[in-house]
Amino acid sequence: MLPSDHRLAKLDSIDLAKLEGTPFINVSDTAPALRKVIDRYLGTSGRSIATAHEADNLAMAVSMVASTRGFALIPGYIKNFLPWSVVSRPLRGKPPTIDLVIGYHKANASPILAKFISRLDDLIERATKHMPR
Repeated sequence: MLPSDHRLAKLDSIDLAKLEGTPFINVSDTAPALRKVIDRYLGTSGRSIATAHEADNLAMAVSMVASTRGFALIPGYIKNFLPWSVVSRPLRGKPPTIDLVIGYHKANASPILAKFISRLDDLIERATKHMPR
């Protein structure tokens, strides 16, 4: 995510190296799994990108990107909620990911849970159709 008038916003995808020197807004420890994935990704990228600011939630990250003219690595689903002043672009190469894990007790007879479980294959297919390869 970066300001809509950023020099890289016109690209379809962005090479992480091109973001060096741009203030980086990282997630705070309020999202420890996401923070760990982002830190690991940056650590293995070979790029010198240090956290300039931390955001406690996605709304705060959007605001900080717009106001500091920085960039943030965010989950893909947020792109549908961005204001005109901020855009989302995928990273080139293999992006950082977090596995989704679903746990439930087989003895739970909830009809809502049963419906959810019956639709998992469809949900997975729909979600992966929109993922970058």
